[in-house]
Amino acid sequence: MQATIQYIKKELVELYPETEVSGFIRILLESVCGWDYTAQILNKNGVVGESEFHEIEKAVLRLKEFEPIQYIMGETEFMDLVLKVNHSVLIPRPETEELVNWIIETNSSDSPQILDVGTGSGCIPLALKNQIENATVLAVDISDKALEIAIQNATRNNLDIHFLNADILNWENYSWHLFDVIVSNPPYVREVEKQAMLPNVLKYEPENALFVSNEDPLIFYRRIAEFAQKYLVENGKLFFEINEYLGDETCNMLEHNGFADINLRKDINSKNRMISCVKKIKH
Repeated sequence: MQATIQYIKKELVELYPETEVSGFIRILLESVCGWDYTAQILNKNGVVGESEFHEIEKAVLRLKEFEPIQYIMGETEFMDLVLKVNHSVLIPRPETEELVNWIIETNSSDSPQILDVGTGSGCIPLALKNQIENATVLAVDISDKALEIAIQNATRNNLDIHFLNADILNWENYSWHLFDVIVSNPPYVREVEKQAMLPNVLKYEPENALFVSNEDPLIFYRRIAEFAQKYLVENGKLFFEINEYLGDETCNMLEHNGFADINLRKDINSKNRMISCVKKIKH
């Protein structure tokens, strides 16, 4: 095992921070060799088989091209769930876990009707269903390939989620019922922000799930807000993950669309990352 660890370190040390390389080592030894972190500590002199070493070599070559480890392994963890991921879906982020926890903390219904817009891997609705057992959850995406992954993730985690292929920008073309909670982590990165992004994101994650035009960066938020004004129950809640640079603009748009109790929240890195608001009926 030590020779394999040294090989990984040697190949990656100049490309990634030391802590990240250590994380790669743990993931590779667990995924390829079946040794969890405890086994890695207890079996420092364990032998990595030839076929296993070749698998690790192939993974290291992909890491040297800055391909995300989650895509290489084909799965990731999100709020105690193991989810399949590939290049058709975004890799779930810790910030999105914060958004899901916020929804769970503020939920007051035993059996809420929940809609997730732009579901990707299904991480948000599956985590919500896992934590709110009696919730009825609908997950929507425009991508057949993303929905295929989300459905597989629902099956592997034994969670009952409803899925729909729909274009939320043209939500008037579909039939809907009322929801207690609507949540979305839609595309929000402006084209102008591309240059600041890491190569592993730009090269490997799906562009249609990331980018919006510089001219109308809030297009998804505005259309979902208009949808929510029609299909949220009174006092129903709308949650968004947002572009950290567009917090004020997003709040203003929601106020313009008639929402109340608008709450802009920072993530663990102190960046404006999520918003909640409430639909109030005008009497």
